[in-house]
Amino acid sequence: MSKKTDYFQTFRKISQAFATAATEDELLELVVQSAIDTLDGKAACLYLADERKDLFVAKAQRGLSKNYLHTSPIKAQKLVKALVKEGHLAFEDALQDPRLENHEAKAKEGIASILTVPVRVRDQTIGVVSLYTAKKRKFSKAEIEFLDALADQGGVAIEKTRLLERIQSNALLFLDLASAINSTLDIKEVLHTLTVKVSESLGMKGAALRLLDEDSGSLKLVASHGLSESFLGVGRHTSIETSAAALRGETLVIEDAAGDKRVRYKDELATEGIASMIITPISARDEIIGTLRLYSPVKRQYPEDMIIMVKALAHQGGLAIQNASMFLKLQAEQKALEEDVWSHRSWF
Repeated sequence: MSKKTDYFQTFRKISQAFATAATEDELLELVVQSAIDTLDGKAACLYLADERKDLFVAKAQRGLSKNYLHTSPIKAQKLVKALVKEGHLAFEDALQDPRLENHEAKAKEGIASILTVPVRVRDQTIGVVSLYTAKKRKFSKAEIEFLDALADQGGVAIEKTRLLERIQSNALLFLDLASAINSTLDIKEVLHTLTVKVSESLGMKGAALRLLDEDSGSLKLVASHGLSESFLGVGRHTSIETSAAALRGETLVIEDAAGDKRVRYKDELATEGIASMIITPISARDEIIGTLRLYSPVKRQYPEDMIIMVKALAHQGGLAIQNASMFLKLQAEQKALEEDVWSHRSWF
């Protein structure tokens, strides 16, 4: 059987697995096993990036010992940068190549050569697939292209599973948070949910909620979570572009705060440990009454479904704030009326 036929049979098998709705783990294990079988490898592993730790973590593997996998974590940023530049990384002599570390561990594991390609989802490298061979070899163009295509299949499986998980998770999360926001007329509880609960539920570092002062036209901080007082002091400046855009009804997604021209006070953001953020307006009916800022400690891409949910929660929060404010106003008016009636009674 020719190599081309092997490649075709491998992709036919994977396509059938997708059609039968296999789980993500099953699909990824099929990817690594297919790499070994078709490319005559000793082992293969699919690693996924852990953004918070800047590491690649083994997600599915065949043929590697636990000791080897825990020998030395793979630094994500360094590897991704090299892959973006080269497209793939081939280590013909894994025991001598200066780009690699832990040569002794590789020798003990029986590894001679390594081929590594990126796992991509929507042009973002989220992981890598590495093929390990027992004999030293130079990888052909066809072998590199095949492993690259296999890695893309792994990316499709991951994206499909993550999308379904996010849809289910977001639906439950929105129901839970929207119910919490609208279940009380206590303004403090509403603000707590919009900052603390929304921030923690979405895995963010912190949040800041500011409401528009109609008299001064400025944004006043009314609630925050996970942010220092010094950083919140910077936010008192309301003329910055991101705040102005939010007050026009725009939702801004800043994936890289350090490199985005719309962002001022970059040094303060870096000191606070903030790498990306979402700024969305808080509206009540057709009126914008404030802004909600969510901050992340890592640079990240925010899926559209997550942005839609943040916007919807901010709108729900706006209505709840307005309702709670009206309730407080009614309570004050009732108290004033009662006091007025009591003063009249004192005349008799």
